[in-house]
Amino acid sequence: MIKGVLFDMDGVLADSEQYICKAAIMMFEELGLRAVPDDFKPFVGTGENRYIGGVAEKYGIRVDIDKVKARTYEIYQTIIRGNLKPLPGAAEMVNRCRNLGLKLALATSADRIKMIANLNEIGIPVISFDAIITGLDVVNKKPYPDIYIRAADELGLKTAECLVVEDAISGITAAKRAGCRCLAVSGSFDSTLLSEADWICDSLENVPEEALNW
Repeated sequence: MIKGVLFDMDGVLADSEQYICKAAIMMFEELGLRAVPDDFKPFVGTGENRYIGGVAEKYGIRVDIDKVKARTYEIYQTIIRGNLKPLPGAAEMVNRCRNLGLKLALATSADRIKMIANLNEIGIPVISFDAIITGLDVVNKKPYPDIYIRAADELGLKTAECLVVEDAISGITAAKRAGCRCLAVSGSFDSTLLSEADWICDSLENVPEEALNW
């Protein structure tokens, strides 16, 4: 029986991909590298270390990942101000799960600084979640299952009692490897690429009833 819901953040609660991509491109421009959005696509959902580091590797440049990530977040926090919005049905889904008496965790590959910035901007309070796990809390990032195993543990639940809400291929793989059921929200990836999930919806406004009743 479902007892907990583990939410990914980027692409699930907020459509932040375009902004972190723009921020990373602007950061790379400061280093003299002209990256393009498609460069980042293979690294969506894997955390900013890999998101930025993977592109640096592609172009054969060496970077101080902590330094370039910090600069990227500086740019990111500026460009999301007044622009980042919650995805349709996101806040309602969090409230719905809370009203059903389910335990909630936020499990994001992003660093805490980005997580706080996003939640503040989209108006979903941090206290909405019983546990928060970020990319800095686990060694192995998605598609490894560590973040969802840790999130379930923080809630005092078995992974088999948890539903993961994801949008990225790597995140869905992580959820299934952890032993969770998974609801995929299409948008970041075509729904044909999300078949590993137990359920797929086009928006959190259209969550299949069975995803929250098992």
